[in-house]
Amino acid sequence: MNVITIEDYKSTYWPKLDSAIDQLLTQSPGDYIPISYEQIYSCVYKCVCQQHSEQMYSDLIKKITNHLERVSKELQASPPDLYIERFNVALGQYMGALQSIVPLFIYMNKFYIETKLNRDLKDDLIKLFTEHVAEKHIYNLMPLLLEAQSTPFQITPSTMANIVKGLYTLRPEWVQMAPALFSKFIPNILPPAVESELQEYAAQDQKLQRELMQNGFTRGDQSRKRAGEELSYNGSSACASSRGYR
Repeated sequence: MNVITIEDYKSTYWPKLDSAIDQLLTQSPGDYIPISYEQIYSCVYKCVCQQHSEQMYSDLIKKITNHLERVSKELQASPPDLYIERFNVALGQYMGALQSIVPLFIYMNKFYIETKLNRDLKDDLIKLFTEHVAEKHIYNLMPLLLEAQSTPFQITPSTMANIVKGLYTLRPEWVQMAPALFSKFIPNILPPAVESELQEYAAQDQKLQRELMQNGFTRGDQSRKRAGEELSYNGSSACASSRGYR
């Protein structure tokens, strides 16, 4: 194998990877992506063998972080009636892209990330979405999901299921924000309920919705982003901790 210098990596190998990642991150379901997976796989393999794993991992993380920051800004500009659906598209598109990106970088994952960093590439990339998108939008998204849950036909059941399951995958503790909602799509996350507790659970969900409304989350409120930023962590924790059955 010919020697690959850092200049070769930057001028020849990374640009190929960069272009392929761009296409994978922005593809829609069913799109045909005109890239050679064999060629990309070979590029990664050669770079790993030539000791460019650290640089390649750094470039990959930076590339995807920049993409996710753009996604987050686009979501912030979304009107309330499109917010849920656009978040669902962003989440689904990213998770779909990971199904191709992670296997393409399998050699880097095996011989650098797992061996030297003691981590896993897929976990790292999911964490990026959590930090740069989901965490920034969860306090805007959750009240809209609760409203949609109580409004028939506002969003499709599949959209609600995709988002709830996705949020649980990203950060399981978000269940505490709306246990009744999550329990409809995630099995066995709540302890067995007895009949005497059902009315209490319903009352607690109504209390959560009222508290969110009091913090500025009104239907169609264009200022939801500002209100979401002012909603303190302690306030949401109090809502969660009020559920004695947790």
